[in-house]
Amino acid sequence: MSNPPPRPISVAELDLAGPDGHVLSLRPVPGGPPLRPGGVYALVRVAGRPAATVLGTVAEGEDPAEVLAVLARARLAEEATAPRTDAERLAAVRGPVRPDAERLAAIPPLAQPPTPAPGRKRLPPPRTSVVVATRERPEQLARALDSLLAQDHPDFELIVVDNAPRTTDTYDLVTGKYADRVRYVREDTPGLAVAHNAGLAAADGTVLAFTDDDVIADPHWLTALTEPFADDPGLGCVTGLILPARLATPAQILLESHGGFAKGFAPRLYDPARPPADEPLFPFTAGSFGSGANMAFRAAALRQAGGFDPATGTGTAARGGDDLYAFVAVLSAGFRLRYTAEALVWHHHRDTWQDLRNQAYGYGAGLTAYLTATLVRRPRLLPALLTRLPRGLAHARTMTARRGETPDDGVPGEHGAHHHPWPRSLSRLERRGMLYGPIGYAKARAQAAQRKAATR
Repeated sequence: MSNPPPRPISVAELDLAGPDGHVLSLRPVPGGPPLRPGGVYALVRVAGRPAATVLGTVAEGEDPAEVLAVLARARLAEEATAPRTDAERLAAVRGPVRPDAERLAAIPPLAQPPTPAPGRKRLPPPRTSVVVATRERPEQLARALDSLLAQDHPDFELIVVDNAPRTTDTYDLVTGKYADRVRYVREDTPGLAVAHNAGLAAADGTVLAFTDDDVIADPHWLTALTEPFADDPGLGCVTGLILPARLATPAQILLESHGGFAKGFAPRLYDPARPPADEPLFPFTAGSFGSGANMAFRAAALRQAGGFDPATGTGTAARGGDDLYAFVAVLSAGFRLRYTAEALVWHHHRDTWQDLRNQAYGYGAGLTAYLTATLVRRPRLLPALLTRLPRGLAHARTMTARRGETPDDGVPGEHGAHHHPWPRSLSRLERRGMLYGPIGYAKARAQAAQRKAATR
């Protein structure tokens, strides 16, 4: 007998004064409906900082703040005693990172961090260009732009890249409602990586931040995402936390329960000079670093790494992988990558079962497409990949396996957790996508070559 579809879940933010503190506030997510009895998924903040998520059931007549606060305090106590990974331990190190001499010599001088002076104040975030690639979704884009224009970052520009437009809707929106506040760039070649490269070419910021047109950015998002670059000249990339803006349909709940886009709340630092011993596939586990809806790059590092591979990404035959490729490219160039949960965006997951099917296939295709792109453009990495291949295949089988038959009471969105059944059909689609990825990348490269030849 099949399980009944999950009921809609309210999404909220709960702020506590401390891990054991009183409730400061409870509110729906930005743009979300009022809380109602039933399931509630809440981001737990501690004095404003994202710290955990909880899932609770609020009965009619109960105080939702008190119900969720009890769960939140228990979750925070549990996470305080959880073992840390190598990347988490490295992120907690105060002062300069000291890799061994042999590996240090292979890193460009730019990638060696200075020793911070005792008591030094945090430097202001650098000048930043925010790039949003979009295609024929003006209503969603307007919602995202409103949140981006409300950022507390002191110095940034906002660029919209209109990718292969069929209508003038995006142009009319940006040059009308957002005139003089948002720059418009048109890129006629389809593909997310191509659009991101167009944003890179147009940007004047020291740092480039990328997000999608289906997010709402927390007001502190851009500052939290870019401040780390001021403290560490060797930092090439920073990624942030992505949480669901709605859990209203079975497809949205299933995606988030399978891990969604969340990467947890502990800060992490990935240093190519100190590969984490507990991640034997590093740096080819790029999916653990972050996601394209919430990432920033030092402009010089991204350009040194060659930018995004134009034969990857949504809108190409490769179906995805543009963000994963860029993460590995920047790490391979000797720069560090940091993850911080303080840089938060709320993502509007797709609504329907067909959307979820498309995503499952695209995830699989994007994974192997990015690996193919990495080897084509960086063949020196082939020996390292081959030594990791057996474990990589085992990891892929695990991540695409069908999950349990019955849901438990876990928390949707916990990275790596799978609290609702993941249907066999979606597992098959992911694996089919993995088989297709190298073919899709080859097709995308051939199409790019044809376009280039046609313009000569």
